[in-house]
Amino acid sequence: QLQLVESGGGLVQAGGSLRLSCAASGRTFRSYGMGWFRQAPGKEREFVAAISLRGGRTYYVDSVKGRFTISRDNARNTVYLQMNSLKPEDTAVYYCAATVKVLPTEEYAYDYWGQGTQVTVSS
Repeated sequence: QLQLVESGGGLVQAGGSLRLSCAASGRTFRSYGMGWFRQAPGKEREFVAAISLRGGRTYYVDSVKGRFTISRDNARNTVYLQMNSLKPEDTAVYYCAATVKVLPTEEYAYDYWGQGTQVTVSS
């Protein structure tokens, strides 16, 4: 079993940056692909980014391409989401999740989820 804990959220002005971290417990972290999702108030949770087991492959939703970067450090059991040029529409609770599939974008493909971290971007 894998436990995930996100951190790094907060309040930032538009155009600013944040780096989210997701720390995983357990020795099997490197056996899972990882993803980030977000849920804005009143909206469904949506896919943001995913990364493969060793970090060699990534995939992003179009709205964050060129602004967000997903990465992972298997030695530290941690996945990151670097968010630059933040916009008010990026405001959401951000969740990390683990999957045994290859770069999926669907929620149901992910087996483990963190509790989420709030990101608020002011205009």
